[in-house]
Amino acid sequence: MAMKRRKLSNPLALAVMVTLWQKPMHPYEIAQTLRRQGKDVSTKIKYGSLYTVVQNLQKHGFVEVADVERQGNRPERTVYGLTEAGREEMADWLSDLLAVPAKEFPIFETALSLLGALPPDEVVRLLQERLQNLEVEAVSGRAALEKLCQTLPRLFLVEVEYQLHMVEAQAEWVRGFLEEIEKGSLPGVDGWRRFHETGELPPEFT
Repeated sequence: MAMKRRKLSNPLALAVMVTLWQKPMHPYEIAQTLRRQGKDVSTKIKYGSLYTVVQNLQKHGFVEVADVERQGNRPERTVYGLTEAGREEMADWLSDLLAVPAKEFPIFETALSLLGALPPDEVVRLLQERLQNLEVEAVSGRAALEKLCQTLPRLFLVEVEYQLHMVEAQAEWVRGFLEEIEKGSLPGVDGWRRFHETGELPPEFT
């Protein structure tokens, strides 16, 4: 099953729709709610572009003006609500993201695909540094999660739990890969090392 092509692809638009699904809000309140609910941990949120996202959602009929608030001498604040089309889009988009694995391009994968450009010993040093950082991140993440679990239901922390699991899984993989390089059991490691010593590309690399 392929993921559908959507009118809007910015994940922030989905986060805004889910926020408005809770109740109609003005953009500043949307930003406050996203922050308070910790959505900035799992979604790249540019608060300066929030108004543009809301305008795009309105243009496509997913949100509409629900009210205009006037308080004393303060400027008017437009309150937006989710339309029926917006509710359908939100549910459909979220269902797609949960059910269909999408190919993502983490920058670490890019670096791994190009690591042959550095000598093996240098890669070992750099990955050891990464492993230390990952281990620190895992320990602090585990402590933060345990603290959050004391006040919030697990349902609202599953993305934090998933992120922590990914950090721990990456650390485990890096640890095993480092061991292969250091022991010389990684296929091609000798040719990789010779290339950086002599400048001659091994036949198996061509």
